[in-house]
Amino acid sequence: MKKILVANRGEIALRVMRSAKEMGIKTVAVYSDADIDAPHVKFADQAFRLGPAPSSQSYLLSDKIIEIALQHEVDGIHPGYGFLSENAAFAEAVTKAGIKFIGPSPHAIEVMGNKLAAKETVSHYKIPMLGGTAGAISSVEEAQKIANEVGYPILIKAAAGGGGKGMRVVQEEKQLAEEMKRAISEAQSAFGDGSVFIEKYVTAPRHIEIQVLFDSHGNGVYLFERECSIQRRHQKVIEEAPSAVLTPELRKAMGEAAVNVGKSCQYEGAGTVEFLMDEKLNFYFLEMNTRLQVEHPVTEMITGLDLVKEQIKVARGEKLSYTQDDLQINGHAIELRLYAEDPANNFLPYTGTLKRYRPADGPGVRVDSGFEEGMSIPVHYDPMIAKIAVHGADRSEAIARMIRVIDEFQLEGIENTLSFGRFVMQHEAFVSGHYSTHFVPSFFKPELLQSNNEEFSELSAAIAAINYHINKNKENTGAAIENPPSEGWKARKWKPMTH
Repeated sequence: MKKILVANRGEIALRVMRSAKEMGIKTVAVYSDADIDAPHVKFADQAFRLGPAPSSQSYLLSDKIIEIALQHEVDGIHPGYGFLSENAAFAEAVTKAGIKFIGPSPHAIEVMGNKLAAKETVSHYKIPMLGGTAGAISSVEEAQKIANEVGYPILIKAAAGGGGKGMRVVQEEKQLAEEMKRAISEAQSAFGDGSVFIEKYVTAPRHIEIQVLFDSHGNGVYLFERECSIQRRHQKVIEEAPSAVLTPELRKAMGEAAVNVGKSCQYEGAGTVEFLMDEKLNFYFLEMNTRLQVEHPVTEMITGLDLVKEQIKVARGEKLSYTQDDLQINGHAIELRLYAEDPANNFLPYTGTLKRYRPADGPGVRVDSGFEEGMSIPVHYDPMIAKIAVHGADRSEAIARMIRVIDEFQLEGIENTLSFGRFVMQHEAFVSGHYSTHFVPSFFKPELLQSNNEEFSELSAAIAAINYHINKNKENTGAAIENPPSEGWKARKWKPMTH
């Protein structure tokens, strides 16, 4: 494999290309008009325009992407995540064109892409699952019958998708008819498939996922877990590895279950098996994501593996170079998704220009970003600016390091989730490890950010006043002034708290 086309944009495209370059593989970028000056376009050996900014006219043009790949002798296509990454038809078209799809087979993508088909497939491996319907339902009467059997509350979910779309919690029977109607409508609108099903709703769940990796020779391993319970709108914002609550025995049980899920669909490459965990630490299969995950850096930090390189090796037909016994957890890692969103306004997406953008760095810090200072955040795509990941010897050090990075991160011009990240890192529920997917609705209120800002500003002012008096005294005694407060210090210390 000498040349790879990355069918994606932003930080994930750049991240894939960097690993490919280290392997001596040339890279091809594709881009929309909104991304003509993006870092991933500049980094690639070759770059080709797809079309206008909307993804339907650019990054989702599978035929044009394959055409570019064929014209320029591309050996493999890496889909990143989002866009075409879990599109079975695209994976099949790439394969039929004689190009290697760097991901699982079309069969695995198709089976695991439908939650009902996935449940049926893994049921033969005795994977723990929540009670509910075995197939899609459309009538309220059928839903009422199932709900009475499993007991309220229940969860109505879209069979064909994720990301919280087509998902409705029903606390009691009188809500069922209206919530069914809404879930079906949302599922049809988002996925073109109005199929929904019912699951027992876990009232205070933790969202824990297992990273798995399979080669094409029947070998599979699990690369431990990621805790992804800090979410807004059913979408992850902060992830960590390992989880603060898993015992070695539970980790092994969940890891082996995840490997069996992969075996059930003859999986190849990197994938993620997601589980819900209740307050008694019982876990239940949720779904399998047949691609690289946004939060994969925390797994790389605790295992020392490069998952993109592993994907490419598998695509080249190589065997895994290690067994499960060779793998171990090293330290603790946390990732904050830096979104162009306003946490004080229900996390609404925010557009504008990055007037100042200086990512923090230092020991144990990794920032995957697809933007540079002066660039604008386009309205057409996911509003993630960067992924900030830190690694420490233990969880306490990782939390302290993330707080330090947030404080040093210089970002102006865009409302963002830095202040929310600091709020989480300092909250007792997160620090203690006793939190669930309800962290945001249970603990977060916009006014708390303002309160936190004011307290921090007062502290900064007090420190500045102390430094002023110390230096004034030194001036009076003829002593040299050392480390006076500077405008740069102010920008680093308080800007993240107000943006």
